[in-house]
Amino acid sequence: MKFKGFMNFFLLCFLTTSYSSVAEESITLEELKIQFGVLQKKIAQLEKQQLANTESQAKAKRAQVVRENKIAAETAKKTNSLKVYGTLRPTFGYIDEGGETQADVRDALSHIGVKATSEIDQGWSTTLHGEWGIDLSNNADFGKARQVYVALNSPMGTVAIGKQRPVQYSFIAEYVDIFDHANSPYAYDAESVFFVDNLLTYKYKYNHFTWMAAAQFNGDNGDNYSDLVNLGFSYDDKGLHAAVTYLTQDANFNGNTIGDDEVYAGALAYDFDNGLYLALGYQDKEYQRENGEADRNGHTVDLSAAYWLAKNYRLKLGYFDFSDGIDHNLSRDFDGFNTTLEWIPKPWLRFHLEYLKRDFENLDDFSSLSIGFRYDFAKQWQY
Repeated sequence: MKFKGFMNFFLLCFLTTSYSSVAEESITLEELKIQFGVLQKKIAQLEKQQLANTESQAKAKRAQVVRENKIAAETAKKTNSLKVYGTLRPTFGYIDEGGETQADVRDALSHIGVKATSEIDQGWSTTLHGEWGIDLSNNADFGKARQVYVALNSPMGTVAIGKQRPVQYSFIAEYVDIFDHANSPYAYDAESVFFVDNLLTYKYKYNHFTWMAAAQFNGDNGDNYSDLVNLGFSYDDKGLHAAVTYLTQDANFNGNTIGDDEVYAGALAYDFDNGLYLALGYQDKEYQRENGEADRNGHTVDLSAAYWLAKNYRLKLGYFDFSDGIDHNLSRDFDGFNTTLEWIPKPWLRFHLEYLKRDFENLDDFSSLSIGFRYDFAKQWQY
């Protein structure tokens, strides 16, 4: 041991020095033996103490490794999760429609939901997701299902079956849908899909690229979105989102198929570091009818912007334009704008003041001034 060798060398030097001065100090041989014995005991004590310290450190290190392994093992076991969430969004507004005014309490899509994920094997898991609306404007009724599906997640992508968000909303509308209103995004809302029944979807993500495909299978009892096919591709990197989609669906009138609609769409959004957010969603819609005489082209444009004025205050602005392609007085074409000021004292609590204006070509114009609340709740467990 290096420590022991050093001490012996030190002892030898001490004894040599002591011996050379025996005559001068009149130290006897017996006294030297006594001093030598005392030094040996001190050396043994120091060696024992050093050994104890080394063993203590080694023991503590082993205990730390055991604790870390235990924590890692417990964390690895917690591959399942359960999330319960809800959001209440009442509004009170002063509405002017065609010169007739009224005050009304309305709801901005309040809902509750539950989402569970369970691991099957390494990289494989299943997801159950159910979400239902709550209509605060009508007796706080427990509303219809927004999305209810089961999904299989794997390294090759995710396959889901049930009522879900289509590709069109996930890639296009979601990025301009930033306002505190049930009809946002306003142009997209007029004739586009939000939730689709009986939907089979596939999603695959690789680095910054995401591919999605969806198809609706409603059999003989389809709704307005029966036999729907929706494809999309997106690129997401930091604050950037860019996407293109294609949608085709049957057009129905009184339960009869009268043709189909094709929609080509694109979206571009960017969240800047200075607190500015900009997003644009565009859809070109081709109304193709069986007789060919009623074919027409329409579009939707939604432009949204948001900016943090201060830590808890955000200003939102929107412009929208909708065209159904009809060139006579049955057209429901409109455009308009939206201005919203939000106060967000907590991440889960939001208050807003909104002014909305819609100008129709052939219908009564609409405007509203409203205030509203939004209270979000979410709790997640790992097990």
